[in-house]
Amino acid sequence: MKTSDMKKRGQISFRRFVAVMVGAFAFVSYLERMNISVAAAAMMPDLSLSKMEMGQVFSSFLWGYAIFQVPAGKAGDVYGPRLTLTIAAILWFVASVLTGWLPGSVFTGSIAVMASLLILRFLLGAAEAATFPVGARAIRNWTPVAERGFGNSIMIAGASISAAVASPLVSWLMVRVGWRASFYITSLVALVLALVWRLTVTDNPAEHKWVSASELALIQGDQSRLASARPMAISKLLMNRNMLWLALSYTCEGYVLFIFVFWLYIYLVEVRGFTMLNGGIVAALPWLTAFVCTPLGGALCDRIAARKGSITGARTVIMIGYGISGVLLFAAARSESRILSVAALCLSVGFLYFAEPAFWATALHISGEDAGASSGIMNTAGIFGGIISTSLVPVIVKHFGWMAALGSGAAVAIACTCSWLVIGRAGFLQGAPAPPKQEIVSS
Repeated sequence: MKTSDMKKRGQISFRRFVAVMVGAFAFVSYLERMNISVAAAAMMPDLSLSKMEMGQVFSSFLWGYAIFQVPAGKAGDVYGPRLTLTIAAILWFVASVLTGWLPGSVFTGSIAVMASLLILRFLLGAAEAATFPVGARAIRNWTPVAERGFGNSIMIAGASISAAVASPLVSWLMVRVGWRASFYITSLVALVLALVWRLTVTDNPAEHKWVSASELALIQGDQSRLASARPMAISKLLMNRNMLWLALSYTCEGYVLFIFVFWLYIYLVEVRGFTMLNGGIVAALPWLTAFVCTPLGGALCDRIAARKGSITGARTVIMIGYGISGVLLFAAARSESRILSVAALCLSVGFLYFAEPAFWATALHISGEDAGASSGIMNTAGIFGGIISTSLVPVIVKHFGWMAALGSGAAVAIACTCSWLVIGRAGFLQGAPAPPKQEIVSS
């Protein structure tokens, strides 16, 4: 291969580097948010915290994360992903370091310890709110319309693989160096990421010296029309019918996903009889399955979109993913075989993530210059669905058992599938641009 060809090929793939960097932000954000769930085992006796108090600390993160989704996304639209994600990652670093240092060291009273943890985790949640909305904005800036499903799948895959490795990694660190040092070490990853992102990425591909003319033409495609559109006020976005339908369907995603996030481990131990150690290992398997399935869904979304339009591509992938996920979740609850139940749970999570890139691609397709804010609105709806399931599942388990609790997730997944039978038809989600007729250069 000639040097010029190699250089051209390297330049063509820089948009992939940006997508991988966005995936790295998702990976690190999950690492910073999940480290405390493992460190809590040592923190509670050391800081004299009860499980209820630690639960309040966990919830404070979620509130900060939910409240700042839209403002963070809007900041990405106004100030650009480069600056917004750089500041966000630096704040992750600061919040994680202070979590390991202040409680029980600088603040020693019980009230002061609790208050410091609540404030720090809220601030971490607020800073991490930028992860996916602003990451989606970066994908919008750097990815051709015909590749946005796959581009978003890389971002989401970063979160799924982090969910699989965070627990064993933080457990190992905590045993080796203690819970305080585990926060210090994991925080350094965020600082390094902020530095690399700031030095290597620009908001506009046209301003980057490593982007060739051919790649720039491929990236921009039909974006010139969108780039000239003025951003909408958040109030107008909230009244936009397209945005409301998308957010409503994404509420279902949050309900089902948070069942796996918060209750899978407990289900494996209490119902399927795994030990606490083995349960932790088995609980990582669904997220590894998700890591494999996510890019497959993104690629299929793009392939169908190239032939039949962006909304048709998204609708097809979401209906396949959520339909199969719901059926498998119900089968997992009904199965008398522990092995078959675990297999069904793994595939249920896998197909849930198979559909995930299609939601984010749709948010980009319908939003134009409001990609960050629109993604934030959608993700806020997903968090709301998660809050519902997090609160409702223990009530259902108490009164009706685990079969009914997992069955509620299966029912919501099927309901999401049925909603997308309507979405994309009857005038819903109008105005989403079709992908440009262009030759896709492989890289």
